[in-house]
Amino acid sequence: MKKIFLIIIAIILLIILTNYKKITENFATNRSNYAADTAEVIFWTLQMSDFSEYINNVINEFELKNPDIKIHWIDVPFSEGEKRTLAAVLSDNPPDLINLNPDFSAILAQKGALYEIDEKEMGQFVPEITESLKYNGKIYSLPWYATSAITIYNKDFIQKIPKTYKEMGEMAHQIKTKTNAYIWLPNISENDTMLKILNKYGINSANNINSEKSVEVFDFFKNLYQKNLIPKESITQTHREALEKYMSENIVLFQAGANFLTMIKENAPSTYAKTDVAEQLTGDLGQYDFSLMNFIIPSKAKNKEAALKFALFLTNEKNQLELAKLTNVIAVNKKTLKDDFYTKYNETDLMAKARVISAQQLNKINPVLKPQRNQKEINTLINSAVQEILLNKNQTKVILDKVSKNWTLINSDSKTRQTSALEPQT
Repeated sequence: MKKIFLIIIAIILLIILTNYKKITENFATNRSNYAADTAEVIFWTLQMSDFSEYINNVINEFELKNPDIKIHWIDVPFSEGEKRTLAAVLSDNPPDLINLNPDFSAILAQKGALYEIDEKEMGQFVPEITESLKYNGKIYSLPWYATSAITIYNKDFIQKIPKTYKEMGEMAHQIKTKTNAYIWLPNISENDTMLKILNKYGINSANNINSEKSVEVFDFFKNLYQKNLIPKESITQTHREALEKYMSENIVLFQAGANFLTMIKENAPSTYAKTDVAEQLTGDLGQYDFSLMNFIIPSKAKNKEAALKFALFLTNEKNQLELAKLTNVIAVNKKTLKDDFYTKYNETDLMAKARVISAQQLNKINPVLKPQRNQKEINTLINSAVQEILLNKNQTKVILDKVSKNWTLINSDSKTRQTSALEPQT
């Protein structure tokens, strides 16, 4: 009897073990099929953790609508973005979607490191912005959001706001005499500030940097500097110092993004009470400049199509408007820009007024100053020339002839181009 009982127990155990094996095999097969059928998009942003609730909500909504795609979001410190991206795209397993600036994106496109995006996919974006992202007539990135500087000014010091650099120069002496404040600190040798100014006059290449019009523009700023109508610090200080001078009412105009209004309000409420906003200063062409943040998809990414699908969802009309309401950025979705949020404002709401002005400026941004190969070197070349000219080190034409020659050498030196194209930009 005992022997029969043991045999029955053994049979039961054998049945359990056999079924367990089948269950685990089925589970492993299902998990394998799930992994094979599900695309995991690795998504990098630059210092967006303050908006984690928004981004996580977008991800959750996208995943519900696309159960075959999972998004794994990683937020990277802004200072490390280019360095990490460079290392990643050179590897065999880069992220699928990366938030970058257009300058560094262009460098990666030049090296063939980016996935080409069909222009048909760009229909939801402002056409002028799409055009600005082209490299050799092709698109390798999608826009996420933009900023466009406005003129922030002290209305107690100036009655009629200048619209052009020329008008600003004509007012400079009168402002200095009446208020003892400078009209503007142009931070003229910071990054690509001078190149953006020159672009507003149609000057944007080695071929015309020493043109008659270019000499005229440089001499315009030289004249203001030599006559002490702009601060001596203009050739060395940045927009941060310009902000400090505006808040202390040492300058009358300050050109920057609308987000700087918040800083003025918090740190200099008495100055903020006197502040108003207007369009940014323009040159001969009458267009405005802007800055952009975009998305790129590395050519070695494992899930390119899923990444593109998510990027387009992230930048759709609804999600762009939500992001805009959380931040001071300008949407790049053309339908979003038609919303009342970007078209209407109350005169007492300075932030709303600044936002509407910034958005309207995107309608006139051509010709766009496109990033060039070795952009960092070109910036340094132009900024050194600015300092030499304003300090009257030599005749403006002589200095600009040298700039033209060196710019041409930078463009033609293939060895320099190959080396610098993969350098992380700071």
